[in-house]
Amino acid sequence: MMDVESVMRLAPVVPVIVIDELEHAVPLAEALVSGGLRALEVTLRTPVALDAIKAMKQVPGAVVGAGTVTNADELEDALEAGAEFIVSPGLTEPLARAAIASQVAFLPGTADASDIMRGLDLGLRHFKFFPAMAAGGLPALKALSAPFGHVKFCPTGGIGPDNAAEWLAHDAVLCVGGSWVSPRGVPDKAMIETLARDAAQLGS
Repeated sequence: MMDVESVMRLAPVVPVIVIDELEHAVPLAEALVSGGLRALEVTLRTPVALDAIKAMKQVPGAVVGAGTVTNADELEDALEAGAEFIVSPGLTEPLARAAIASQVAFLPGTADASDIMRGLDLGLRHFKFFPAMAAGGLPALKALSAPFGHVKFCPTGGIGPDNAAEWLAHDAVLCVGGSWVSPRGVPDKAMIETLARDAAQLGS
C-alpha cells in the first residue's frame, strides 16, 4: 500500500470525481491518467461510486481512492471496492482509528487547530483543508499551519485553475483537490485530458 504522502505527491491536483453513470468511470480515468493525474478521488455520493472505484482500478497507472468517507462502515465498503486511499470531509476518532488499523492512506478533513491536534494525537500528519475557500482561503491556511510546521495539507473546496498555483506555492501544501478537471456527465476525453495536462503542470 502507498502511504498518504506518496499519494499526495503523485500530482499537484487530485481530481474530486462524482460518477453518476458507471460507463463514464473508465473513460474519465483514462483521460485523467493520460493527462498526468494519477490519484483519483471518487466521492461516495452516488449509488455507483463503489463500482466506479472497482472499474477505475483497471486503468493502468490509476491510483484510485474513495472520498466523502464519513464512518467506519463506509471505510470498509471502500476498501472492499479496492480503494487505495481514503479521504474524509472531517475527522472523527472512530473513523481515524479504523483507517489506521487498516493501514490505508488516510486524509481526514480539518478546518481548525483542534482537529489537527486530535489528528496529531492519533499519529496523523496529513490533512485535507476543507472547505478551503469557505474556511478563510489561503490566509487562513497560512495562519493555521504556522504552529504545525511538520503537517502537510491538501486544500479542497473552491479551488480551480485560477487559484490553484497560489495554494501550491505554500510550503505546507503538497497538492490540491478540485473538480474542475473532472466535470460531471459524459466524459469528453480530449477536453479532460487537456485539463488534466494543464493541472499536472501547476506548481512546477
